[in-house]
Amino acid sequence: MKVLLISDDQEVMKHISFSLRLRWPNTTVISAAMGSKGMELVEAEAPDLVIADFSLPDMSCADLVARIREFSCVPLIVLMGEGSEMDRAELLEAGADEYFVKPFSPTDVQARVNALLRRTRREGFKPGRLPLVAGNLEINFATRQVFVSGVPVELSPLEYDLLCELVTNEGRVLTHRTLLEKVWGPEYVSDLALVKDLMYRLRKKLGCGENHRQLIRSERGIGYKFMELS
Repeated sequence: MKVLLISDDQEVMKHISFSLRLRWPNTTVISAAMGSKGMELVEAEAPDLVIADFSLPDMSCADLVARIREFSCVPLIVLMGEGSEMDRAELLEAGADEYFVKPFSPTDVQARVNALLRRTRREGFKPGRLPLVAGNLEINFATRQVFVSGVPVELSPLEYDLLCELVTNEGRVLTHRTLLEKVWGPEYVSDLALVKDLMYRLRKKLGCGENHRQLIRSERGIGYKFMELS
């Protein structure tokens, strides 16, 4: 595995490198102190994973993430300090896959990286694929039918589209803005009440059991994510 670290903090890079090599001994770590150099290395080195520090000397981390996403879908994690909910939402909007907050232990790093790599290496969403089954929930993508405990659930087109957007990005937090843009359209991105109200109705139709609370999880102040139960 080849990992690119983008940070001007030598201690952070040392700590991350140690954590990765402890779990994956054959890991190759390359580094850049500047965001601009980091972008060059993403293109030149084709890393399997990018980990970027929130504080960079030459650009904002959100700008870095957005510019990388213009040409690469490499799994990308951001290291944060005490960033606000708005900072975290901005990073996810820009295209970051995951973030974690300093200070962190080797176990934290390994767990987050392993989960992200496992998720991004899974087969992507295909409209014609086999039905998804998660807990008591089943989605037949070919017929746009949804079942809970074998019983058909009548969803509106918007409710179904919202559910599919979450399922398509299983394990990844989708911000309110992203969901509004994908499901309603770009002209609705500022209307948070729309997504909150529709999410309430969707969850109610899927059932109030514990399993379904776990399937669609709220990230307070940021958005929602779908977590397939094992």
